Parts: sequence; structure tokens; C-alpha cells
Amino acid sequence: MTAYFFRRLLLVIPTFIGITVMVFTITRFVPGGPIERIIAETRAMQMGQEGGRSRAEAGQGQPLSQEQIKKLEEYYGFDKPVLESYVLWLFKVVQGDLGRSTRYHDPVWEMIRERIPISLYFGILSLILIYGICIPLGVAKAVRHNTGFDHISSAVIFTGYAVPGWVAGVLMLVIFGSRVDVFPLGGLMSDFFDDMSLMEKIRDIAWHTVLPLFSYVIGSFTVMTLLMKNTLMDNLSADYVRTAIAKGLPFKKAVFRHAIRNSLIPIATSFGNNISIILMGSFLIEKVFNINGMGLLGYESIVDRDYPVVMGILVISSLLFMIGNILSDFCVALVDPRVRFK
Repeated sequence: MTAYFFRRLLLVIPTFIGITVMVFTITRFVPGGPIERIIAETRAMQMGQEGGRSRAEAGQGQPLSQEQIKKLEEYYGFDKPVLESYVLWLFKVVQGDLGRSTRYHDPVWEMIRERIPISLYFGILSLILIYGICIPLGVAKAVRHNTGFDHISSAVIFTGYAVPGWVAGVLMLVIFGSRVDVFPLGGLMSDFFDDMSLMEKIRDIAWHTVLPLFSYVIGSFTVMTLLMKNTLMDNLSADYVRTAIAKGLPFKKAVFRHAIRNSLIPIATSFGNNISIILMGSFLIEKVFNINGMGLLGYESIVDRDYPVVMGILVISSLLFMIGNILSDFCVALVDPRVRFK
């Protein structure tokens, strides 16, 4: 098994290079980069200063000379071929340097590190709720298949699955934040958070957490719950469970001693993949609730064409996703004793 995981770790390197090469190349050919943004900002400043001229007249012409544009291309590394620029970028990444933001001129790693605790907070809570509710709910639905409880719970979770998390967040903000005024309209803490006592700070964070957390988990309930239910029903109809019940083993013991462990195998395969989701958060949900996490940073960097930040987030998310795949295999090996990696 050790040799298997070692080979999987070695495969991370070419996979990582392939992902980053593709995205790095795309960022070079997508219009609206940092140079275009500087040109647009310079033109807007000139239009503001020349109030006597019309907008059309002020907007005509190039506000920067060709020499200035060439210096900007050298500064941002756009004067080199794509492959050469990628190799230089990858060499810096290996040394732990993710570059500097072209928008705020701050180190990319510092910007990411400031957002990690917030996304980690929501990610861990979401994971606990998803697995803590979906697994028991899936077991209850399998045991009570075709009952009123099964039909009502299916209608509820399918309704939640049909509504995207960020749409549910907008609806909840309108209803519970604006009209009813039960929850705040966004953010993670109140304006006077620093002046609160410890218990008041805990209550304030919990008060701000309810709606975003519900938006995070609303779409995941259906997949995990039905996966648990269907897998458990397949195992309950298997010969080994029916034989155990025929020999006198109570139904509950047959479920919890035999069927559930095998039913957890598909759940275990997706556990490692959730690591990247835990840390990266959701772009649109954090934008809707104005939560200053990794998701919002990624959204703003894409909108602003802040390519060093985009690539920095890609480095972390891709590595986490690939390591998560390896952990998924490890979780399957723990749950299923029949699995042997050779």
C-alpha cells in the first residue's frame, strides 16, 4: 500500500503541471489584463481632468506611449513567450513565491493566508453538518422506504437541490435580513465587534453564520442523502444481510453491524475531495454575503483580471484536490477491508 500511495504522489507533479500550464496560457490570451486596466484608468483620469472637452474627444487616442506600454509588459512579464514565462513562474512557486497582486501590489500568499481561516471555518462547519445529517437521514430513509417520512423528506431535499446555494442566500437575505430583520445582511461580524465581550463575540459570529452556512449545505444534502439511502438499500437486499436476519439476528443489528459499513464505501470515496471545498469556499455565496474568504478573493481576482492571485488560488486548490483524491483511496481502504492496493 505504501508503494501505491507513493506512486500516486508522484503523479501529482505532471497533473499539477498540466493544470497550471493550461490556465496560465489562458490568462495570457484573455483580454482585459493589468495593462489594459492601467490604460483604462489613465484614460478615465484624463477625461476627468479635461472637463471642457467632450467624452468622445477625451477618449480618443492612446493615453500611454509605446515605450511606457513596453515597460509595463516587461514589469508584468508579458514581453516573454508563454512557455518561458510559465517556467519562470513555476520556478518561483517551487521556492514558495506566488508573486504579487497586479491590483493591490501585495504578496499573493499574504492575501491568501489572511482569507484561509474564514473559509476553513465555514468549510469545517459545512462538512460536519453534511455528514452529520445526511448519513443518519439516509439510513432513516432506507429503513422507512416508501413511507410518509421518506416521501416528505425527499420532497424537501429535492427542493433544496433545485435551488442553487447563492440563490437561496439572496432569498434568505431578502426575507430574513431585509423584511423580517432577524439576521444581518452580510459580513461575519458586527461593526462594534472589538468592543464586545467574549460571549457577545461568539453570539455575534454565530448570528452572522446561520444564513451563509445554510446556503453552503443546502445543495449537498440531496446527493449525500440519496447516495447513503440507495447504497444501504442495496446492501439490505444482499444475501449476507438476509442470511444474518434468517439466522435470528435482529434487523437493527443487521443494519448497524453489517450493512452500514459497506454502505459507507461510496461516501468515503468523496470524503477526500471535500478538502479543497473546505478551504476554497464558494465564490458566489461569499460574494452574496460579503464574506471575506477565499471564495470572495477568487471572485474579485477573476473580475479584476488579477492573474497572479488567480494562479495562486489555482495552485492551492489543485494541490488540495489531488491530495484529496489520494485520501479518498485511503478512506476506502479503511472502510472496505477487501481493498488492497498493490
